[in-house]
Amino acid sequence: MNPSLKDRILRRIENLPDDRGYQVLDYVEFLESKYAERQTPQANVFTRFAEGIEDTMRAGRISTSAIAQTMDLMNKAMGVLNGVTAAGKSVASDLVTTATQMTSNPLANRPAVPTAPTVPTAPTAPTVQAPQATAATPVPKAAAPEPAPPAPPPAQP
Repeated sequence: MNPSLKDRILRRIENLPDDRGYQVLDYVEFLESKYAERQTPQANVFTRFAEGIEDTMRAGRISTSAIAQTMDLMNKAMGVLNGVTAAGKSVASDLVTTATQMTSNPLANRPAVPTAPTVPTAPTAPTVQAPQATAATPVPKAAAPEPAPPAPPPAQP
């Protein structure tokens, strides 16, 4: 389909209420099944799941506003899941790249050999400075040393 025709159809559909939009979708799917020149590209797993839920809700005659709210929530959840999937693929790709590099030339990409751990030295005790004497605080006098104990008596023969 040429881009100008697609844009024209989208402009016309945008103003329709949801229930008429579903009728248009049904008609487009019918036309696709009868006259499509090629297969529709396969949607991802999350999109197929959401469309299956939407179709089930439509078959159960649930109101279009409830379907719209449910699909809005599903689209937000799919956005989160697609982000998680992309992050997982990125990590897996990095792992494969690293593994390929390691197997293709294992000596060039070896991690550095760790050196022997150093033994930590004992911490030194912090030095404590004595308080400085000022004119307002008296300096205590040093106590006199105690006398030595008496010598033991000489041993008798």
